[in-house]
Amino acid sequence: RSVLCHRKRLTAIPEGIPTETRVLELNKNRIRCLNPGDLSPYPLLEELDFSENIISNVEPGAFSNLFNLQTLRLRGNQLKLIPPGVFTKLTNLTLLDISENKLVILLDYMFQDLRNLKSLDVGDNDLVYISQRAFSGLLGLEQLTIEKCNLTSISAESLSYLQNLEVLRLRHLSISALEDQNFKKLYNLLQLEIDNWPLLEEVSPTSFQGLNLTSLSITYTNITAVPAAALRNLVYLRYLNLSYNPISTVLRGSFKDLIRLQELHIVGALLVNPLACDCRLLWILQRRKTLNFDGQQPMCSSPPEIQGNALRDFPDSVLFEYFTCQKPKIRDRKLQHVTAREGQSVSFLCRADGEPDPSIAWVSPQHRMITTRSTGRATVLPGGTLEIRFAQVQDSGTYICIASNAGGNDTYFATLTVKGRPADGAHRANRTLYLSDFNDTFHNDTQVFLKFTLDLKTILVSTAMGCITFLGVVLFCFLLLFVWSRGRGQHKNNFSVEYSFRKVDGPTTTTGQGGARKFNMKMI
Repeated sequence: RSVLCHRKRLTAIPEGIPTETRVLELNKNRIRCLNPGDLSPYPLLEELDFSENIISNVEPGAFSNLFNLQTLRLRGNQLKLIPPGVFTKLTNLTLLDISENKLVILLDYMFQDLRNLKSLDVGDNDLVYISQRAFSGLLGLEQLTIEKCNLTSISAESLSYLQNLEVLRLRHLSISALEDQNFKKLYNLLQLEIDNWPLLEEVSPTSFQGLNLTSLSITYTNITAVPAAALRNLVYLRYLNLSYNPISTVLRGSFKDLIRLQELHIVGALLVNPLACDCRLLWILQRRKTLNFDGQQPMCSSPPEIQGNALRDFPDSVLFEYFTCQKPKIRDRKLQHVTAREGQSVSFLCRADGEPDPSIAWVSPQHRMITTRSTGRATVLPGGTLEIRFAQVQDSGTYICIASNAGGNDTYFATLTVKGRPADGAHRANRTLYLSDFNDTFHNDTQVFLKFTLDLKTILVSTAMGCITFLGVVLFCFLLLFVWSRGRGQHKNNFSVEYSFRKVDGPTTTTGQGGARKFNMKMI
């Protein structure tokens, strides 16, 4: 049963409302406060709407007998503070809207009893601070909206209580930076919306660490580049919106780690990206008649023969003529075999042609990838040259150069032999090798020192000890077998068999008649 009292200029809850009422709407009136007992005659209420009144005070216990209440709307009032205890016993509440008030702070434990709350809207308030335990108790919260507030930061500690949160909307905020691991404990968060943060200029590489987002929207901010480092770990992302940001250039590989991305929006950016019209854009050309370019047709800047042409100007018949890629081809394939002394620097050349320009990486004998981002002893220079500093004996082996682009790849092999330094007695007794993982891009040239001897005497002694140990074990096993076999006791090796023949047509011959035979046999 529902009771609707809209725009009646009521200053209090009217009398005569049936006690069995389940939906009560008193929005757009002049109610000023809610006191304990005002709603006690209506224990069956499931939905209560006090939106757009002038309520400035809600006393603790005002809703204490509404055990069945599921929806409570207090939007558009004059609330400046909600004291602890206001929402006590509302254990079945699933939706709470306290937006468009004048709240300046969310106190600790103010939502403590709302363990079944699914949706909370605290937007469009004068919030300047959210206490670290303000969201404590919201174990079932799935959607949270915070917008149009005076917040300058959002504490990761305060959000950490929302471990079942799935949708988070943060709109119209004056926050200048996303802190490291700002959302670190929101393991179930699927959708994150960051909208209208005019002071936001940078997204930290670890801002989204630990999240499993499927949808991310960062719009109307002041970021000037795609936050590729922050996006790298969002492997489940399917929807990405970076529209209306002053992004001028999208760098190569910005989205390469987003393997499940299905929808990308970069509308209203300041893009001046020079488009290389080759096979990488063929998929766009084939759909150019159905794609929306927001009224601005992309132009080709290369190759030279089609420079300045808009994508829409190409007929279908020439797509596979111009939008092609040339597989990389390594220029000089002469085998490089370098022999170096331990501690020297070594370099291998690798140059390749292709369209688009191929990227070059090397694979070490330990099957580790070496790229331009590697920061150990081995790295790839911008031209594709592999440089190995302070070569060690364990660096010896075959290195593979891989030149790759959208058209394919080409490989080339080079061999390195590193000879150890001449060893004197003191050096042999305490020889130090400098080991560095030269593929780990997160390795910062940390050196590990291992001391061990490699002289001939040590090798011979070690080999002799191993052989003696092996022979000793074998002899011990034979001894055990010998003792065991002797312990089985003496065995009888001879036995006799006595038998008599039977006549075919008569009775059996008796022993007295000499028909019995005896044989003595020996077991071997």
